[in-house]
Amino acid sequence: MVRLVEGDYDAETAYSDDPVDTAVAFAAAGAPWVHVVDLDAARSGDPVNRPIITAIAAALAGRARLQTGGGVRSEADAEALASAGVARVVMGSAAIAEPALVERVSRIVPVAVGLDHRAGELAVHGWTQGSGVQLATALDRFPAAAAFVITDISRDGRLEGPDVEGLAAAAAATATPVVASGGVATLDDIRALAATGVAGIITGKALYERRFTVAEAVAACASPA
Repeated sequence: MVRLVEGDYDAETAYSDDPVDTAVAFAAAGAPWVHVVDLDAARSGDPVNRPIITAIAAALAGRARLQTGGGVRSEADAEALASAGVARVVMGSAAIAEPALVERVSRIVPVAVGLDHRAGELAVHGWTQGSGVQLATALDRFPAAAAFVITDISRDGRLEGPDVEGLAAAAAATATPVVASGGVATLDDIRALAATGVAGIITGKALYERRFTVAEAVAACASPA
């Protein structure tokens, strides 16, 4: 398993060579969801890691639900991931390019739309290009979405704190559940986000660098600031 900084493939840190064991450990510690991004598929569109995703889903069955993003660009991709046991797929660039695709895919498997932004402008194609679409506008474009995963790219992987104010505003602006992503570094960050009313919080690097444990994070979600 690896972690990028601001989506930069040249700023990669490896943390584990056994993603199945890592996912099972997260679930055993109380995580209700495990979030996996297929970075290779996100970059190239080639789902070379799908056997690993299938193995993770099988290992998590009855323990936690698996959410998977990266390279989900078609109904065929969604069907393959649903068959693999994925509970929810994340669609980013494909959703921004064709909002109607989200509705079609949602008939196969629940869809979280990834709204990854820099200063409010959504980024696409592995965060390498601006889309010209603003986050606030996008919140109204996906009525079939089961959730929005909102990432402030400038904070991702930096352990400098999340955009609590912006995420609170997004959660207040839509009835669709918002999952916060990017910048979480401390348990106080988690408590602050939980107080905004977001439906979920994704944290990766802080866990891998032992800033806190999954069990501590789950407990913090239950006691917001």
